[in-house]
Amino acid sequence: MTQPSMTEEEIEAYLDSKPGWAAFTSISASGYPHTVALGYFRDGTALVMGCRDGTAKVKNIERNPQASAMLESGSTMADIKGVMLQGNATVHRSPDEVLHFMREGARRRGVPDDELPTQAREGSVFIRLAPIKTISWDYSKRS
Repeated sequence: MTQPSMTEEEIEAYLDSKPGWAAFTSISASGYPHTVALGYFRDGTALVMGCRDGTAKVKNIERNPQASAMLESGSTMADIKGVMLQGNATVHRSPDEVLHFMREGARRRGVPDDELPTQAREGSVFIRLAPIKTISWDYSKRS
């Protein structure tokens, strides 16, 4: 039996519904997956996630850009659904890029324009995961 999946429109709606934190996975120097929870927002088809510079995930991406992010919701096999994006991640650390992503993230959270950040937070970077492959599942579609 095949796993029930979502349409492209359902995937976009699901990601935009912010079902929770993204489980972001990069590859460590030793070759093992390194998974952490990060807040996110969408930038077209990409996910953008903020974090501190110099962390393991940032170092991992700079060494190997292949990464994935997974979001899942539900509590039983009857209602579990989720999306995994596999692709290439880039680290954005220039003050202009950081400020742009800070403002966009705040805007997406409903912060009024006159209260948006006016300068980049020192030590912050943003990770942008551009998907190459998207996998989805929605067990509520099982009959």
